[in-house]
Amino acid sequence: MTSAATRPVRVGLQLQPQHADYKAIRETAARAEDLGADIVFNWDHFYPLSGEPEGKHFECWTMLGAWAEQTSRVQIGALVTCNTYRNPELLADMARTVDHISDGRLILGIGAGWFQKDYDEYGYEFGTAGSRLADLAESLPRIESRLAKLNPAPTRHIPVLIGGGGEKKTLRLVAQHADIWHGFGDPAIVERKVGILKQHCADVGRDPSEIEISTGVIGEPGELGPTLRDLGVSLFTVGVSGPDYDLATLKKWIDWRDAQNS
Repeated sequence: MTSAATRPVRVGLQLQPQHADYKAIRETAARAEDLGADIVFNWDHFYPLSGEPEGKHFECWTMLGAWAEQTSRVQIGALVTCNTYRNPELLADMARTVDHISDGRLILGIGAGWFQKDYDEYGYEFGTAGSRLADLAESLPRIESRLAKLNPAPTRHIPVLIGGGGEKKTLRLVAQHADIWHGFGDPAIVERKVGILKQHCADVGRDPSEIEISTGVIGEPGELGPTLRDLGVSLFTVGVSGPDYDLATLKKWIDWRDAQNS
């Protein structure tokens, strides 16, 4: 088992599939792999989250299937899948299939969902934050159960990443089900959330070192990276939006990762 103290630094790219032609998205995924990114994520939305609200946008899991064939080394996943957009058994089967297509490189990122426009436009019930978290709590055991039944089985234990920082419910689900927790915020927020996650782990009898700590980052790695690293973060993810995907910041974080891991 890899402890938090010895877990190597990893760097991910959230390649936001908005405002761009698919050719640009495909080329950026390839560039990120060539640069040495550990993971390329997309996200699970139907409309842009920034810029022109009706701008160009592409669907998450169809794209992951294409990336599984296009790439050969980098891990892939959604940051994150919206639980309520798909039946959980179907999602498990989709994940198992992309796992096989990619030869075992899928991360199953999942969260409760929050972007109301997606729900309204595509006919899903938005509900409340509480009802969406309750749906996620119900779905995670169903996903685990279906993954155990599928033939052929997944190529490996598919890592589950849960995104979100809700202290009472989301972080408890992380303690119960996740291999990776992804959050956002400055170091003070990360420190608080990690402390709460450790308490949830104690409550459910889980070793917190089993859970990789991930966070979204902006800016210079030399300024932010060491502080987050001291807090137990080992996965640092840079976000980029279309139409022109600038990977300069990603390259800086990859260089910093290499120095940390040397």
